[in-house]
Amino acid sequence: MKFSGLQKISLVDYPNKIASVLFTPGCNLRCGFCHNWRIAVDPQPPFLQEATALELLEARKKYVDAVVITGGEPCMHKELPKFLAKLKERGFFVKLDTNGFFPEVLEECLGSVDYVALDLKTSPDKYSRLGAQDTAGLMQTVEILKTGKVPYEFRTTLVPDLVTAEDVACIGEVAKGAQTVALQQFVAEDTLDKRFQALRPYAPEVIGEFAETLQKYAQNVILRI
Repeated sequence: MKFSGLQKISLVDYPNKIASVLFTPGCNLRCGFCHNWRIAVDPQPPFLQEATALELLEARKKYVDAVVITGGEPCMHKELPKFLAKLKERGFFVKLDTNGFFPEVLEECLGSVDYVALDLKTSPDKYSRLGAQDTAGLMQTVEILKTGKVPYEFRTTLVPDLVTAEDVACIGEVAKGAQTVALQQFVAEDTLDKRFQALRPYAPEVIGEFAETLQKYAQNVILRI
C-alpha cells in the first residue's frame, strides 16, 4: 500500500488510546464539506510507501498504542486487509475509518481490526449529493457491523442543510440497534466546496435535540462538539 501521510500522534482519533494516523489516497465520494479533499480528490506524490510506514510505526511503539487508518477512503484499496494484518502482527490496536461503500473489503478486514468508525453522512436519499449512485454497499456495511464482530460506531458530521432534523431521524432508522452513534460538529474551514465555508454550524442546543432523537435508536449517543 501507499499513503498520503502519517500523523505521528493523535489523542482524539481512537477512543481512549494514543494513536498514529495513516491517510490513504483517493475517495469514491465527493463530499463538499470534506477537509481532507486534497488527498481524496487529487492525491499527489510523494507517497509514503508501506515498508517505510511500518518502520516509522515500529519506531514509535513506545509512544503509541494504536494505528488509525483513514482517508480518503481506505477500503478502496484491495491490499488493505493484508496491511492491517501486518499491523496486528506487530501488536498494534487497529481502528479503521470508512464510508461503507466497499463492504466486501471491510469484511476481509474484520479479523485484523479492533474498532471501526462508519460515516453515516446523511439520509440515504441525499447521498446522490455526495456523488453516490446508490447506497446498497453502505447498507450492507451497516448490517455487517451490527452483527457485533468488532466494536464500532456510526458517526455523523452535522452539516447544516445536508443533515436536518428529518435526516437525523432517517439516520436513526438506518442505525437502529447500533452500539454507538456519534454526532460531530461541522467545522466551516478549508472545505472541498467553498460554499460550505459560509454555513453556520448548528448551536449546541440543536445538536442536543438531535441526540435526543437518536437515543431512541442507539444504545449510546456520543457528542463531539
